[in-house]
Amino acid sequence: MTSTEDFYMKRALQIAKLGEGKVAPNPLVGSVIVHPRHGIIGEGFHGFFGGPHAEVNAISNVKNQDWLSESTIYVNLEPCCHFGKTPPCADLIIDRKIPNVVICNLDPHPLVAGRGIQKLESAGVHVVYGVLESEGQALNKKFFISQKKKRPFITLKWAQTRDGFVARTDGSSKWISGPQSRQWVHKMRSQHQAIFAGNNTLRIDNPELNVRDWKGPAPVRVVIDPNLKLTPELKIFSSKESEIWIFNSIRNETVLNKNYLLLDPGNDFIGQVLKVLWEKGIHSLFVEGGSQMLNHFIEKEIWDEAMVFTGPMEFGSGLKAPEIKNGILSEVKQIENDFLSCWHSSANE
Repeated sequence: MTSTEDFYMKRALQIAKLGEGKVAPNPLVGSVIVHPRHGIIGEGFHGFFGGPHAEVNAISNVKNQDWLSESTIYVNLEPCCHFGKTPPCADLIIDRKIPNVVICNLDPHPLVAGRGIQKLESAGVHVVYGVLESEGQALNKKFFISQKKKRPFITLKWAQTRDGFVARTDGSSKWISGPQSRQWVHKMRSQHQAIFAGNNTLRIDNPELNVRDWKGPAPVRVVIDPNLKLTPELKIFSSKESEIWIFNSIRNETVLNKNYLLLDPGNDFIGQVLKVLWEKGIHSLFVEGGSQMLNHFIEKEIWDEAMVFTGPMEFGSGLKAPEIKNGILSEVKQIENDFLSCWHSSANE
């Protein structure tokens, strides 16, 4: 790898981020086309789910198409080689006679998984891959882990007091963290396709589980209510910003924005939920509590990252905060008077 390859791949990764919140469950992909004399002659990114891929947009943005036959295209994910919602990008690269392709990550999707590179090389294209590989994996961690594990990428989130409680003895928890931390939470919500909280949290805190303090898409709201005992007066049911998927053992129908999904009461409900979410294209899930539900994910080791906000107050007693097991602390950030501890699962190492 050369510093030149790193330079242009960093640019591809940078513009890939412009699709954040709009392309899921697809990955974030950016592309840069470089001519040996004219420098960057085209750029593009995957802008929305079902829309043109990054390579297509980059090639379309090249004013002089004759220059493509002398250029190198940089892309942070292996070009696709199959017909999906759009034609194969590998075929387009070959058709436009681009002689060199530099790739950050191989695509783990079973319909690609190295076949894109094979197609390019078979057509005489010179391919380099693995440039800034770790940076690319970090950018698309949700995509890579969900493809590997065949379930949504799972982020756990909770706020705890300095002395380690998530709620008072009466079950109430507002407000442990400050307003800026809560804005961070809304940003995180917008970066996941679905959001989930346990029934006790819904009853006691009565959250809307939407995105208010950040500009971004509202996630699908996931509720597990086996016997449909949650009351319709809860805010989550009156809010119309996004769909509500209610997993239960009684009904299987859709009423307005409420999708009732029937599950087998004799099996692990959460395991069934994750399977259905994956099959329906929900590949990232934000789990906001409560403590019992969070501990279930931790004990079963079905989580990928955890975001723990620690506020300055102390309760002295109450409901103890979950404890991370088999996790690696990657970063601690100060947000006003709070601290955000970022963990990732050691199972993904």
